[in-house]
Amino acid sequence: MKLTKFLLCLFTILCWSTLSYSQLPSDMNLEKGEIAIGGYDPVSYFLDSPEEGDKHISVIHKGVHYYFASHKNRETFKENPDKYIPAYGGWCAYAMGAKGEKVEVNYETYKIQNGRLMLYYNKFFTNTLEDWNKEGADRLEEAADRNWKKLLIE
Repeated sequence: MKLTKFLLCLFTILCWSTLSYSQLPSDMNLEKGEIAIGGYDPVSYFLDSPEEGDKHISVIHKGVHYYFASHKNRETFKENPDKYIPAYGGWCAYAMGAKGEKVEVNYETYKIQNGRLMLYYNKFFTNTLEDWNKEGADRLEEAADRNWKKLLIE
């Protein structure tokens, strides 16, 4: 009887730990399931231009899947993942700075600012990267940082 209770407790603990690990971070823009940046290679943004990654060359970091265009990019990411993860969870930097809102992005509309990958909404005649640059990138980045911290606390 004691062995049965012990095994039941062990099984319950294992199930709970598995469930909590498989939960997705609620702050990330993961429109394609558990995949960050719509499957684009985060390192490629810091090189020439964004490239779609290969699902066979991937890394799971903090419960999120990142795809890479090459094994070299995957290894570069693994050395310092926080450098390559998009700011504001991959949500639109302009919307975060101007309104403190999570807004979808176009993965090919981006800017590297202060060593950080910023993504922007670009659909239906609206390119928020242009607005970001016109309205003051540094001021909007400071506001976005404040707004993002507030969202993470909520």
